Amino acid sequence: MTAARAQWGSRLGFILAAAGSAIGLGAIWKFPYIAGNNGGGAFLLLYIFFSLTIGLTVMLAELALGRAAKLGPVGAFRKLVGSKWALFGYMGVLTGFLIMTFYSVVGGWTLGYLVKAVSGELTGLSREGLNQVFGSFISDPWKPVWYHGLFLLLNMAVVLGGVKSGIEAICKYLMPGLFILMIGLIIRALMLPGAMDGVAFFLLPDFSKVTISTVVEALGFAFFSLSLGMGAMITYGSYLDDQAKLVSSALWVIGLQVACALLAGLMVLPVVFAFGFDPAAGPGLSFITLPAIFDHLPAGQWLGALFFALLLVAALTSSISLIEVVASYFIDEHGMERRKITLAVCLVMFVAGIAPSLSFGLWQDVKPFGRTIFDLLDYLTSNVMLPLGGIAVSICLGWIAWPILARQLPHESPWFMTAIRLGCRWFAPLAIGGVLLKGI
Repeated sequence: MTAARAQWGSRLGFILAAAGSAIGLGAIWKFPYIAGNNGGGAFLLLYIFFSLTIGLTVMLAELALGRAAKLGPVGAFRKLVGSKWALFGYMGVLTGFLIMTFYSVVGGWTLGYLVKAVSGELTGLSREGLNQVFGSFISDPWKPVWYHGLFLLLNMAVVLGGVKSGIEAICKYLMPGLFILMIGLIIRALMLPGAMDGVAFFLLPDFSKVTISTVVEALGFAFFSLSLGMGAMITYGSYLDDQAKLVSSALWVIGLQVACALLAGLMVLPVVFAFGFDPAAGPGLSFITLPAIFDHLPAGQWLGALFFALLLVAALTSSISLIEVVASYFIDEHGMERRKITLAVCLVMFVAGIAPSLSFGLWQDVKPFGRTIFDLLDYLTSNVMLPLGGIAVSICLGWIAWPILARQLPHESPWFMTAIRLGCRWFAPLAIGGVLLKGI
């Protein structure tokens, strides 16, 4: 089974697919306002620093683990470290599944709003009217579920194509398309009067706003934005050939993620400031504030449609990696055929996603542990399971299976290997542990 394992068709294909896994909805709407509320350029510098240190360390550990084993997270831990460590592989697969159940709901919202933008349904509405449209849409008993299912069908079509013909092929088009769309919207945004106030808000450091909480939040965003801790990079690493250079590939992935965050800030905040809206509007920034702004711009309906197309691309490139993590487990561990297991996984994800979808409407009063089902799944995966997965990989490669990582990086300098080993053994577990404690 291992000998016949699929591989990426090219190093570029892997880089674009892995970067697509990292670049999701959060990078488009979440990063700009988080940075602005935490010191602007100061937060940006912290985010870049942690991405290139802790983020690079954990990413190399995951890629090395996957490539050395030629298996997904469960098989990689079991084969290289021992059956007891396979527990963390199972946790990674479960994390990917649980994230997809609510991520697909938001992906469905994006797809629904793309349809609304193209049809002109968002045109001519006040901000209050758009707020009502959004509230009515997400609380509807069937529309969000319908779009959640349609979003999963799009993902399924990609994953059914396999590693090279499906995931790699689509990411080669979607990732350049994502950046082209962002650059186009940035050019238009910077033409607006007052746009430079948004640029200053995003880029100029305000160290007076930097606290310990800011540092932890920058680390947390850097870690989670790179799709670490859920087995995605282990799975993608397992499709790499032995000649691929892990360090330069990982740096390219991180560089594209950082570039996307920078472009997102330059795309969103100038428009928000030009019209005097609140940059800390959270999810409402994408679905309420920005549509209101686009309506006041020439060709605003089509700018809005482009924006939601961009969000849909970001959602797809990220979500296909979540489905691949789960599907590859059954392919690796149980020898199941890709087509059948992908169909089954997507069907189960659809059914499981109905509950978080309804938590904004019919089931909004169902609150286990004081949270809606959607919020509970988000909290459990983001604040508990992902940090635990990152800590497990770091400790495993730093203390127990260091020779495996060393063999995967045969041409790196001794000082670099010492830094990575210290990172895996001490810095990454302690830093991610801080994120875990803050989340709990």
